[in-house]
Amino acid sequence: MTEQLNKLMNESKAARWTALMLVAFTMLSAYFFVDMIAPLQSLLESHYKWEPSVYGFFSGSEYMMNVLGFLILSGIILDKMGIRFTGLTAASVMLIGGLIKLYALTPSFYQGGFAYDFFNSFWTNMPPTAKLASLGYAIFGIGVEMAGITISRAIVKWFRGKEMALAMGMEMATARLGASVAFFFSANFAGVKIVDGIVQGNVLNSVYFGVALLAIGFLTFLTYTFMDKKFDKQIKEDASSEPAEEFKLSDIGKILTNRAFIYISLLCVLFYSGVFPFLKYAVNMMQNKLGVSPEIGGYISGLLPVGTIILTPLIGAYLDNKGKGATIMIGGAALLTIAHLTYALIPLNMPLAIIAILILGIAFSLVPASMWPSIPKIVEDRYLGSAYALIFWIQNIGLMTLPWLVGVVLQAANPGVSERIAAGDATASYDYTMPMLMFAGLGMAAILLGYLLRNEDRKKNYGLDAPNKQN
Repeated sequence: MTEQLNKLMNESKAARWTALMLVAFTMLSAYFFVDMIAPLQSLLESHYKWEPSVYGFFSGSEYMMNVLGFLILSGIILDKMGIRFTGLTAASVMLIGGLIKLYALTPSFYQGGFAYDFFNSFWTNMPPTAKLASLGYAIFGIGVEMAGITISRAIVKWFRGKEMALAMGMEMATARLGASVAFFFSANFAGVKIVDGIVQGNVLNSVYFGVALLAIGFLTFLTYTFMDKKFDKQIKEDASSEPAEEFKLSDIGKILTNRAFIYISLLCVLFYSGVFPFLKYAVNMMQNKLGVSPEIGGYISGLLPVGTIILTPLIGAYLDNKGKGATIMIGGAALLTIAHLTYALIPLNMPLAIIAILILGIAFSLVPASMWPSIPKIVEDRYLGSAYALIFWIQNIGLMTLPWLVGVVLQAANPGVSERIAAGDATASYDYTMPMLMFAGLGMAAILLGYLLRNEDRKKNYGLDAPNKQN
């Protein structure tokens, strides 16, 4: 009886999986908010005059503040202040950024409301709505990346030595369910319809729904904090003593001199840059290549996260029991390359578009499911928060710059198209060959880094190909 009473909470499957569900919903709400605008790119261009370079800048702005140092600061805060404080801060910042983005798209702002004159007074080739929405998205981005590293740290805390890869896979699957809902239903929420070849609808309806989800995500993380506090008491620690050894700036140097960490970081930025920026343009690409509506383009693009919802937990379970994480990363990078080359070079039809997006979904299941559980194997636990922050920071550099670069390349490769769309020409369309070749190049570079990582693992014996579960 005494042994049962003294049993740690994470020894209970019900307790640790309940904790996971609570924090995973916070990420589900964040992922919906991240992707809810992607199916509405053409509506933003027709209603708000956001041409591709403007949309690209806005898409990349989510990561801007993090690249400027906020993500590193988030990691330090996590290591010093603990999971509960950092997670609640992250959820609050996401909600604040979401509200700013919402205001930027309302008539109350763009018809001359509060702060309109200020945002209209500089950088005049960028619409004021895009500038304020980008600011809100950047603030939201601080919160979502802070939440990402915090929840990764929480999963390690509750699942170390247990089903850690499966738990990380389930968290990613839940988060991507939010992305799938965004792609499947955002156009419906916005009431998108095509009248005389012109896209019409109301972007705000989707944004309202996204903000409501962020508020619910804050509440689920708040609920988690009560469980986490009780668990801390059991293991004789609290927020002020987590971790036991104080963070030092020299720890960052130790992380950055770890060659395996550098390889994983670069693989991460290349792989994620081949997926998330692609999704920002995928619906519009489907519209232009297949001649389908934004709604149908959203359904096709939404198959990518749907595939990961099913596969990522299965791959996580395999990694827990069988291993082969480093090898699986190489296979995922190869599939990423194949999918983008298909979109770039092969004449596209509906079945082929679906097959390619499913291949990309398999790739997006393989690499993250094997990558994130690998980090605790190569760095010490006491600065795990800072390690996750550094890898997310490096990732954010690519995620910030690539959407803007794709927008610039797309506009340059299609001279005059954005002007024709702005003038109401229903026959104008974009050729996406060059952007898709850019994405394929990222996959090729990721394959090379995967081989380098596997070789480093064999030299240093980190156990990246070993099972995660300890018997």
